[in-house]
Amino acid sequence: MEYTVQQLARMAGISTRTLRYYDEIELLKPARLNSSGYRIYGPEEVERLQQILLYRELGVSLDKIGSIIDAPSFDALRALQEHREKLLNKRQQVDLLITNVEKTIALTEGRITMTDKEKFAGFKQKMIDDNEKKYGKEIRAKYGDEKVNQAHERFKSMSLEQYAEMENLSARVMDSLVAAMATGDPAGELAQETADLHRQWLSYTWGSYSQEAHAGLAKMYVDDERFISYYDQKQPGAARFLRDAILIYTGKNK
Repeated sequence: MEYTVQQLARMAGISTRTLRYYDEIELLKPARLNSSGYRIYGPEEVERLQQILLYRELGVSLDKIGSIIDAPSFDALRALQEHREKLLNKRQQVDLLITNVEKTIALTEGRITMTDKEKFAGFKQKMIDDNEKKYGKEIRAKYGDEKVNQAHERFKSMSLEQYAEMENLSARVMDSLVAAMATGDPAGELAQETADLHRQWLSYTWGSYSQEAHAGLAKMYVDDERFISYYDQKQPGAARFLRDAILIYTGKNK
């Protein structure tokens, strides 16, 4: 079956402008133009659009989508299976958030009581979701879904006391970092203590530690403006100094 721009846009739940833009950037070309010059889409284009929209739903950029689905090794069935798994995980997260919101509403209305443990579980899930939205794409690309999911599970299993300890350690990292920067020496004793505090902080969510992963994360701190702004809000240049200290600490500064 074939579709015009309007028909395909309506069926896919997107705008005709979106389809025209996909054509302009050669992400989704129509099968042909009819005698009146209108774009016509066939079954192959419909299938390609489905892949595009699925990847968009997962937060993948348009230029990245093109390189993925145009790769000779691209397997449409496997991609759909991976989409399904990720969407099921996402649904599980959303369902948990809905449950916690409903409980909070009921609590506010005085219909139920909610334990501190239940409140904390909802809080942790929100932190995970916010972190996924902000950094998930980059972190998953670097470390893989399995390691990221394991880190999330460790965080969700964390007790309130452990969370307080982790937050306290995070504050110590920042304070120590500022003090170390005053020395101007990322290889100095104070800077190396800061790097070790950072390692301890990571241990709360990392299942296992490796110098390579620690160094890789440190490099991300200066490769992404979002990480830079987080650390530099305390002291300009903090992200770069911390990276240098960690690379020395892990022996990956060469």
